[in-house]
Amino acid sequence: MLEGVNVALGVSGSIAAVKTVELAHELRRQGAAVRAVMTDSAQGIIHPWALEFATENSIVTEITGSVEHVELCGYDGWADVLLLAPSTANTLGKIAGAVDDTPVTTCATTALGAGMPVVVAPAMHAPMYDHPGVIDAIETLESWDVSFVDPRLAEGKAKIATEEAIVLDTARAAGDSVLDGQHVVVTSGATSEAIDPVRVISNRASGRTGRAVAKACYARGADVTLVHDGPDVPYADVERVESAEEMLDAVRAATDDADALVSAAAIGDYTVDAAPEKIRSGQSLTLELEPTPKLIDTVRAEHPALPIVGFKVETSGDDDAMIEKARETLDRADLSFVVANDASVMGAETSRVLLVRAETVTEHEGSKAEIGGYVTDALASELTD
Repeated sequence: MLEGVNVALGVSGSIAAVKTVELAHELRRQGAAVRAVMTDSAQGIIHPWALEFATENSIVTEITGSVEHVELCGYDGWADVLLLAPSTANTLGKIAGAVDDTPVTTCATTALGAGMPVVVAPAMHAPMYDHPGVIDAIETLESWDVSFVDPRLAEGKAKIATEEAIVLDTARAAGDSVLDGQHVVVTSGATSEAIDPVRVISNRASGRTGRAVAKACYARGADVTLVHDGPDVPYADVERVESAEEMLDAVRAATDDADALVSAAAIGDYTVDAAPEKIRSGQSLTLELEPTPKLIDTVRAEHPALPIVGFKVETSGDDDAMIEKARETLDRADLSFVVANDASVMGAETSRVLLVRAETVTEHEGSKAEIGGYVTDALASELTD
């Protein structure tokens, strides 16, 4: 996600500074090189050696005649993005007022003047986060195109965002934003059809690939709507659904102003009239199944020009048969391309997929995060050609 990106990590004196060692590790796991800058207050919470170990680079703890702030964040500086995590109320106010009395605020002023992307992850007590001056400072910085990773409000505190959210917003700020301004709707995971108030018919889909596509679209600058039977996520507006009908309704509403649809969900092909009360066990039971509407066909009929990416899962284990079925779906719904895979990868951490177009087939294999990136890059090519 951050391959080849240089991140300057500015650490201020919040207790959340203790989390920066793992944050630095996660940035590096995602491909970034990291160099840290610390305030005096931050050094009272976490020793610079800890961040030196985590980043494998020396730490800037003061601005000297070597003009470290310019070398890191100036014109043609080392960093591609300045990440302030955690950022205290004190640091936010100083940056908004161009006050440079710590290495972190001096780097921030330099980065903003040089046009470098800046990402801020605030952390403080909730009353401080609600202070009118802090609110004004945030609004000022946002007007300068500074990106904020919203804190988690709990226990009277504005706690620093999760590492996932911080890394993702850093990737979004530092990337080429090829999907900037695009609204992408992604469906993910399984749907469930109620048999009675207790039991459902469902399938083995985990939703990992769909969520990976949604995350990759966000990292490339898109506004993402994720339709799934799952939790809220930091990278998308979530429409939570359970049944195939609910998913269809949510997607129809979301695609009214969408630029693309990625239909990655394993939507149930059949539904049943649910019993109003729990069906008692120990008896023979026959269910009368009825087919559900095809989501991509319905959306295609309503939006003839909308780019749609379909997914096709098969159980034959034969690539030629899988490609044939994928092309049938491709032609029937006039799709941009189809992502075909074998059912054996459902629920697994890794996957192998075939991206099937009218004339070409490309193979991709790797983690589902990597597959999400491949699919998103292919979608971006469709939207930007």
